[in-house]
Amino acid sequence: MKKILITCLFALLGLTQVQAEEGGYPLDKAPDKLNDVVALQHGAQIFVNYCLNCHNAAYMRFNRLKDIGLTEKQIKDNLLFTTEKVGDTMKVSMDPKEAKAWFGGVPPDLTVIARSRAGRGGTGADYLYTYMRTFYKDDTKLTGWNNLVYPNVAMPHVLWQLQGVRTPVFETKTEHDEEIHEFKGWTQVTPGSLSSLQYDQAMGDLVAYLQWMGEPAQNTRVQVGVWVLLFLLVFTLCAWRLNAAYWKDIR
Repeated sequence: MKKILITCLFALLGLTQVQAEEGGYPLDKAPDKLNDVVALQHGAQIFVNYCLNCHNAAYMRFNRLKDIGLTEKQIKDNLLFTTEKVGDTMKVSMDPKEAKAWFGGVPPDLTVIARSRAGRGGTGADYLYTYMRTFYKDDTKLTGWNNLVYPNVAMPHVLWQLQGVRTPVFETKTEHDEEIHEFKGWTQVTPGSLSSLQYDQAMGDLVAYLQWMGEPAQNTRVQVGVWVLLFLLVFTLCAWRLNAAYWKDIR
């Protein structure tokens, strides 16, 4: 019993540490683009060009992108850059030892990242959408970047050329004799190749793709679920009327 209590205590301490590491910045609502094929295709392009350099998606094959309207030729011409084949899984060639030396840890697999990051009052999509839009320049970090959603994150801002360089603006307040820093907005230091609105839309496309990748059959599942519920509703109505007709003469 004592060992169980100690294990639970360490688990709680670990949970507290994770919550402390990941900042209290409120999550923004991610746009719903799961049924937008164009957005999913654009998100897949961003993912392959920027995320797949360091992160694996080892449980997803390139040929599964046919489900979002891409042909095999489009996949080969636009999303395969080295010796990969259409039937291969989305793996990177980075050595885990080198990745740990560079980033302090091996970059996580992103196949189901949108499902695993749910919490903090939002979905995994909300978390990722906010996370990808809250990087800021911080010269005190080894990568030169920091993040409001995940302070002290080891990941650099790989999309900074699209978003540009920004710094957060805080207002210092005193509450209960303690200084707190309240986030007020952003200052754009240097512009990116995309406007703020265009970057947000691009991140919405990327997050939609990450959602889809975590469960490619989810749209089909929802459609089938609706038809199953309709069938059960009709079946229940028929069963109710048959039951009434069966017991009519007996009563």
